[in-house]
Amino acid sequence: MCDGAFWQIAHRKLHNLLEIILTGTGTSQGVPVIGCDCEVCTSMDERDKRLRTAALICYGDRRIAIDCGPDFRQQMLRTGTKNLDAILLTHEHNDHIIGMDDVRPFNFQNWTDMPVYCTPRVQQSLRQRFSYVFASENRYPGAPMVQLHSISKDSPFEVAGMKVQPVEVMHGKMPVLGFRIHDFAYLTDVRSIAPAELEKLDGIRFLVLSALHRKEHHSHLNLDQALELAAQLGPEQAFLTHISHRMGRHEDVQRELPENVILGYDGLRISCDV
Repeated sequence: MCDGAFWQIAHRKLHNLLEIILTGTGTSQGVPVIGCDCEVCTSMDERDKRLRTAALICYGDRRIAIDCGPDFRQQMLRTGTKNLDAILLTHEHNDHIIGMDDVRPFNFQNWTDMPVYCTPRVQQSLRQRFSYVFASENRYPGAPMVQLHSISKDSPFEVAGMKVQPVEVMHGKMPVLGFRIHDFAYLTDVRSIAPAELEKLDGIRFLVLSALHRKEHHSHLNLDQALELAAQLGPEQAFLTHISHRMGRHEDVQRELPENVILGYDGLRISCDV
């Protein structure tokens, strides 16, 4: 094979590689928790230091963020993200949207609106909390430029050349969207999921799934429940996220998990061919 043909194939393989970076794997308080001196919050293991839960999808030169919480700026700096094609929002809780103001550097770099994909309910919350962003008159100069796109559990959509299948899960009584891209699925803030939505996850190879801690919780899966759901879905690998300091130290918890389940940590990268 000539050198030119080799590099064409190598480039094509790289371009067809979907990489997911877990930019945050903690709960709404993050880990360590302010004022807490438990063994997790005082751990020197970097895997026990967790920003608020979020992820970055990388495909070729395209970048899509899942959620935009209070650590969004730090997460973009950590990953060296210079261009962002879009943001997908799972739901409107503060730890998933309150970093929206920090899309401004992306606006200023390209002078384009940031596409944000979310349900109409989440859009309403964004308009309330970031009224200065959506003001029709006397708009503040330098405010973030955001273009909202409505999505629902019933309709796949395309963003930055990738087909995205929304998957509805229940966060207690609140509907929340997860997302499937190719053979990868990202589900956070899960307490239950309807059979029709489970069908959308048939054949997934890689799963990111929230697991709060070990005790029963009204709006989150605990560790045992998350492991049960992961076993039901049967991915090659599952990665747990949205982890509380009450779960235990990373190195201790990981020893308890099945071979194909990894306790997620900030900066973890998942790669799969598409």
